[in-house]
Amino acid sequence: QVQLVESGGGAVQAGGSLRLSCAASGRTFSTYTIGWFRQAPGKEREFVSAVSWSSGNTYFSDSVKGRFTMSRHNAQNTEYLQMNSLKPEDTAVYYCAVDIGLGDPTKVYEYDYWGQGTQVTVSS
Repeated sequence: QVQLVESGGGAVQAGGSLRLSCAASGRTFSTYTIGWFRQAPGKEREFVSAVSWSSGNTYFSDSVKGRFTMSRHNAQNTEYLQMNSLKPEDTAVYYCAVDIGLGDPTKVYEYDYWGQGTQVTVSS
């Protein structure tokens, strides 16, 4: 079992930055994929970014590429999503998730464990 807790959301103006954290506990997941997804009101949950903890490969959606980055603190079992140059269309609830099966990192259905989400609101 893996427990995930997101934090770091908030309200910012367009052009601002936020750093989201995803703290994991339970089973270690040194070979898993950690992903970030978001869901805006009335829309489906969509892929944002992911990293394979075994290979270090990273993946970003076209909408955030060049603005968002991922990093990790191994000792604290925490993954971060640094979000820069935020836009109003980035407004959503952001979720982190773990895929233990190493499937397609961009697909919601591949992920086995999910956090509770953290709200990000970007005003124009």
